[in-house]
Amino acid sequence: MAERSFAREVQDLKLGEGEIFRGEGILAITKALLQSGVSYVGGYQGSPISHLMDVLADAKDVLDDLGVHFESSASEAAAAAMLSASVMYPVRGAVTWKSTAGTNVASDALSNLSSGGVTGGALVIIGEDYGEGSSIMQERSHAFAMKSQMWLLDPRPNLESIVKAVEDGFALSEASNTPVMLGVRIRTCHVHGQFVAKDNKKPAFTLRQAVESPKRDVNRIVLPPAAYVHEKEKLEKRWPAAVAFIKERKLNEFFGPTEGDVGIILQGGMYNSVMRALQFLGLADVYGNSVVPLYVLNVAYPMIDDEMVEFCLGKKAVIMVEEGQPEYIEQSLHTLLRRRDINTKVSGKDLLPLGGEMTAPVLIKGLTAFFETHARVLLGNRPPLPDAAPVLADPKVKALADVVPQRPAGFCTGCPERPIFAAMKLVEKELGEHHVSADIGCHLFSILPPFNIGATTMGYGLGPASASAFNVKADKRPISVMGDGGFWHNGLSTSIGNAVYNKQDGVILIVDNHYAAATGGQDILSSRADNPERSTKHPITDAVKGIGVKWVRQIDRTYDVAKMRDTLREALTSPESGPKVIVASSECMLNKQRRVKPQFNTAVKAGQRMVRERFGVDEDVCTGDHACIRLSGCPSLSVKHTDDPLKDDPVAAIDNSCVGCGNCGEVSEAAVLCPSFYRADIIHNPTGLDRFLARVRGAVISFLQRRRDSRRVVFPA
Repeated sequence: MAERSFAREVQDLKLGEGEIFRGEGILAITKALLQSGVSYVGGYQGSPISHLMDVLADAKDVLDDLGVHFESSASEAAAAAMLSASVMYPVRGAVTWKSTAGTNVASDALSNLSSGGVTGGALVIIGEDYGEGSSIMQERSHAFAMKSQMWLLDPRPNLESIVKAVEDGFALSEASNTPVMLGVRIRTCHVHGQFVAKDNKKPAFTLRQAVESPKRDVNRIVLPPAAYVHEKEKLEKRWPAAVAFIKERKLNEFFGPTEGDVGIILQGGMYNSVMRALQFLGLADVYGNSVVPLYVLNVAYPMIDDEMVEFCLGKKAVIMVEEGQPEYIEQSLHTLLRRRDINTKVSGKDLLPLGGEMTAPVLIKGLTAFFETHARVLLGNRPPLPDAAPVLADPKVKALADVVPQRPAGFCTGCPERPIFAAMKLVEKELGEHHVSADIGCHLFSILPPFNIGATTMGYGLGPASASAFNVKADKRPISVMGDGGFWHNGLSTSIGNAVYNKQDGVILIVDNHYAAATGGQDILSSRADNPERSTKHPITDAVKGIGVKWVRQIDRTYDVAKMRDTLREALTSPESGPKVIVASSECMLNKQRRVKPQFNTAVKAGQRMVRERFGVDEDVCTGDHACIRLSGCPSLSVKHTDDPLKDDPVAAIDNSCVGCGNCGEVSEAAVLCPSFYRADIIHNPTGLDRFLARVRGAVISFLQRRRDSRRVVFPA
């Protein structure tokens, strides 16, 4: 069950010649693939391109009508390997994943693909994110394009440019027999707009034709001596063919005046942010008309030397706006100008940040410094910039900042992974701290407060593998954590198989929440839902036993904190040698709520009796020590002040975002904290019996309250 359904938007993929397509960037990419006659599409989900996979999954009928094969790949490496279909046959294929993490995983297949080259167009759509909220290392796909000689497109963030980039990418790939990477930032993926659609195309050469008429060209297989010939072919044939195609089709763009003392060279994906910055500086209008010459690199690699030289000639200075580090394009520009003996001054990372996302405020600062140095006259009509200083200086704002603490990223309300780490903290209290190797996924939030568990994370499905160095005789066993998504992605062989083969004595905790939850809730092999298009319901326990794990425990309700605690303790203290695997299973609460809430609301509207559980805290019983919060961290578990004069500290409280998972009460019971938590059943469409029982309970409670009040000692005022 994916994060959201695109069933309605998918209908727009059927639009034909001359019709107006409206939507966001991800949908435009999908439409462009179909307009380009793609034969097959694969990939692995991950921000910011998860929705591309979800759109394709929802568009099965459209794809089937066109004869397009779509597959949710087991990993990025599996997706990249799919592109081998375009090596021998004139079929167009596209794959997608989150970069750079996904590109690293796929690197082996991509290196072989780029070495031997392709016959049909091969397009790799990679989602990149340089922001401080990004969940991966801040590396650049540009480096991979350079070292493997794959061409890298970076289109301007508007739908027309995105669609054109997809179509040009396939044509460029075929013209140069080289796979092409299409980089899209998170802003590009979700930008909204419109473009004039074209008719979808059925593949000119189908996969069925390829299978039934096999071809083989040993010169495209990476074996000696062909591998050496491939390198010569890249330099002597493919690169010149790519440069000629880019120049002829004018894939890079020039904006603004043809002449000027200064100019801006920018990646295509930075166009919107640069234009926004120029507007604030009074150097562009809202329609995109700039008074400064712009050279927009919709092709980030290879660099087109002649175009670059032509733009720089006659200018005192240019600034290279290049997001990410190192500054590959800027370095190449310096080299090119020195070789051509051109004295144009080049600025870039000397005025702009070395790394990170280049937002409009960041660009305003860098461009202002550039113009003040080389073209101060251009800033004469600069309008006043927005100033947040007065707002931040407001005493009320300062007071709020002092009172409201920072809130780090964490588990969702009701997340079934939270009780797992509460149990780990309880075991830690008994047995002391253990080395914990973490993994990619939602469970990585356990590294942050309130749990503070986990020392390293090396990659998707590599948690147990990263603990392999600690396979030594010691009084404590290492613990490693891995999610079900990571398990099927890479963990079964790389982590579990490695642990069995090397007789590791550590504890491996596999968090099974029934989906690839961290990437949007897509089904995986162990999902327990019925999926008509995929094979599911394959237990993780069967897989680990199948490769030799002897000590395996399955927990089907992670909210049972006491059972989780006891099982972890058993694994850490068991006299048995070899890897100890605990599979802790409960459905992802976000996905569960997406599935259950509509069903619940429909039943209530139909007049059915429905019961919803809610939890609360009796403030008269709560002592205010907040131990429950320190062992839970649930967003719905907060504090509030009480009128009791004998309680200085605020008491615990549960707000309306509670989903009734029961974790707070389970933690309190397992940790022997306090009995202040209670459960209340909210009954919709109650029956006559429900109403009668409510009256009886109310009468009993009222009687007990009156009796208590009558016995209370009251001192006169």
